[in-house]
Amino acid sequence: MSEDHYFTAQPASADQRREISVTLAGRDLTLETASGVFSPAHVDLGTQVLLKEVPPPPADGTLLDLGCGWGPIALTAALLSPTSRIVAVDVNERALDLLRRNATRLRSYGPAAPIEAYTPDSVSPTTPFTTIWSNPPIRIGKNALHHLLATWLPRLTPDGEAYLVVQRNLGADSLATWIDAQGWGEVTKVASSKGFRVLRLTRHA
Repeated sequence: MSEDHYFTAQPASADQRREISVTLAGRDLTLETASGVFSPAHVDLGTQVLLKEVPPPPADGTLLDLGCGWGPIALTAALLSPTSRIVAVDVNERALDLLRRNATRLRSYGPAAPIEAYTPDSVSPTTPFTTIWSNPPIRIGKNALHHLLATWLPRLTPDGEAYLVVQRNLGADSLATWIDAQGWGEVTKVASSKGFRVLRLTRHA
């Protein structure tokens, strides 16, 4: 499988759009995906595990979907908390276009928070987040992953929470140890399912 989507603003593969049927936040949805983005045919297993374990985001908070792809995490958050602010980031511009289009589709299914989809450098570095949900791109390599997380996790508000899903055999436990060593807050393993761990970082007040 090509991992072009992890690194490239403009994927080299043909932009072949299609519709898929998925269930998010208990609702059956028809959404748009395309080649050149992460898991275009379905909601990947790691994201399914994450979404099963996370609590609804705060009604008046700002949630970040870090590495949003075509949008299953951001779309779920928008359905669960229609009065919150949802910010989604990805380096892949095709993925961002899909998420924006899917956010428009979502409005036909009932109340949902608006979703702001950006490239990482388009988000102000002073923007705080009460919640971060992410299926982070582990395969970019340890150094790049650490840099990514060190850029975004410190932006949690006091008492804010980040939830990350990571495959056990791709270093979930070592990543938890690394995050804990940064002193950003308390790290706990809140779930383990289907080969994945869900890590929670709670920021110090």
